Amino acid sequence: MTSRPRDGGLPGAVAAEWTKLWSLRSTWWTLAGAFALCGLMTSILATDTVHDNTNELTQDDPGVLVTSDLVVAAIDIVQFVVLGLAILTITGEYATGSIRTTLQAVPPRGRVLAAKAAVVTAVVFPLGVLLGLTGTAVASVLMGEWGRTTLAQTLGDSLAIGAYLALISVFMLGVGALLRSTAATLTLSFLLLMALPMLLTNAGVPLVRHVGDALPSAAGRYFMNGEDSPYAPAAGLAILVAWAVAATVAARTSMRRRDA
Repeated sequence: MTSRPRDGGLPGAVAAEWTKLWSLRSTWWTLAGAFALCGLMTSILATDTVHDNTNELTQDDPGVLVTSDLVVAAIDIVQFVVLGLAILTITGEYATGSIRTTLQAVPPRGRVLAAKAAVVTAVVFPLGVLLGLTGTAVASVLMGEWGRTTLAQTLGDSLAIGAYLALISVFMLGVGALLRSTAATLTLSFLLLMALPMLLTNAGVPLVRHVGDALPSAAGRYFMNGEDSPYAPAAGLAILVAWAVAATVAARTSMRRRDA
């Protein structure tokens, strides 16, 4: 009786994606860029807070702020560097044609996407936590008496940043599989995560604002900030998960119906 050859299954696919990711020079540049930009943005926000509290104008003084909250605010910009890593995981292979080799080695499209999503999550989640801790340390030094830092708040915000970046990266990974273009996916990420929410949330029509509140970036902001308005942080997390799952399912369907 002849035994059938075994493939690596999902663990093998994950191992292959892990090796590919860390063999790229762009991965290391992206990680370095994320820390550099996070430090820069947090420094700007921290120094602005100190300046506003110490200048002669008292009507706009923000007072003492939680230092990790500044990092959450900085993530609005920093996220696009991190998303570049997630997007290139799929679009880079379409650009070079290596996606054909990937699908020959791992024919099930769902397994390929699951492996890429697992690797992206495994990298981005701890990256987000470290960004939160690093940014908080920078803000604490620069804000001095105008910053309030607690261990519980710092850990909670850092874990929330990691979870948000991981989920939004999986979401954009799915979008990248749908568009198959790095430029198009990055452009859409800016429009969907930055421009469109700003337009909708500032609209005078309540229904339009509600639509803006349901977008992934808005949901992530309410989740990370821990605000109860217009919905609780847990609801924001649930909306993020729904966006990530929807994009992944749509990407799997598209990859099964279209040629590489």
